[in-house]
Amino acid sequence: ADVDECASDSHQCNPTQICINTEGGYTCSCTEGYWLLEGQCLDIDECRYGYCQQLCANVPGSYSCTCNPGFTLNDDGRSCQDVNECTSENPCTQTCVNTYGSFLCRCEPGYELEADGVNCSDMDECSFSEFLCQHECVNGPGSYYCICPSGYNLLDDSRSCQDINECENRNFTCTPQQTCFNIPGEYKCLDPVRCEDPYIQINENRCMCPAENAGCRDQPFTILYRVMDMVSGRSVPSDIFQMQATTRYPGAYYIFQIKSGNEGREFYMRQTGPISATLVMTRPVKGPRTIQLDLEMITVNTVINFRGSSVIRLRIYVSQYSF
Repeated sequence: ADVDECASDSHQCNPTQICINTEGGYTCSCTEGYWLLEGQCLDIDECRYGYCQQLCANVPGSYSCTCNPGFTLNDDGRSCQDVNECTSENPCTQTCVNTYGSFLCRCEPGYELEADGVNCSDMDECSFSEFLCQHECVNGPGSYYCICPSGYNLLDDSRSCQDINECENRNFTCTPQQTCFNIPGEYKCLDPVRCEDPYIQINENRCMCPAENAGCRDQPFTILYRVMDMVSGRSVPSDIFQMQATTRYPGAYYIFQIKSGNEGREFYMRQTGPISATLVMTRPVKGPRTIQLDLEMITVNTVINFRGSSVIRLRIYVSQYSF
């Protein structure tokens, strides 16, 4: 009968080998994961043969496969599958975009990604430029909006402001005797012109000093009252008012000057022709402010030895804003 050397422990296999009984003898073999070399079982480095798709760790008699971050090991123990972090945990505060082995966070318009690559913070568009809004920019979550000061409406472009004409809309509180005068952002109630002695009123905005009145000898013959508006900070130099003689007499010439109201030297008269001149603003004027200038036209006629003058009393309402 055959003697089982393996069972009787009478074989010559070393401890790293396995005894396999055969008819009339036995053989020494190696377990899985080892190979026989010169009577010794040596560990097979399975990692050298690419058994794993990504990471391989060799161990005595075997090996272990693992995956890079962003992947998970499949049931075959060798291949790796991408993990969709956006569906499994969604680490982003707003929009998550899955990528192969990782993910990206994106932010909605009006937000910017923080340094951690995960969180989104509001973007302060108002700090980017002072020209986003004509008046005032208000930052909000993910956006911004423009507002206008009292007396203005926001236009359809959502950034520009347009003056509300309270006089035209009949939205004013002037008395029946007063005249509503619109200026950018507000309005003024103008009292009727009243002529001071020795002047007499010849129409609603003109006063005349009669030549036969001794008190008129050194006074302008007429005073014409005019009103205009102007935005704050208007660019300079700027032509703002025209003045000219209504009648030209033979032998006469005309001198134009600012008689009063120009203490700040913000204006001057530029003669543009024999009988005309232009009021020029030379320094920017900031509002709100009311300026009253007496613009004098002196008539000199050497033929009849005559010298006289007339005045335009110009009131300028400067608005608070530059629009």
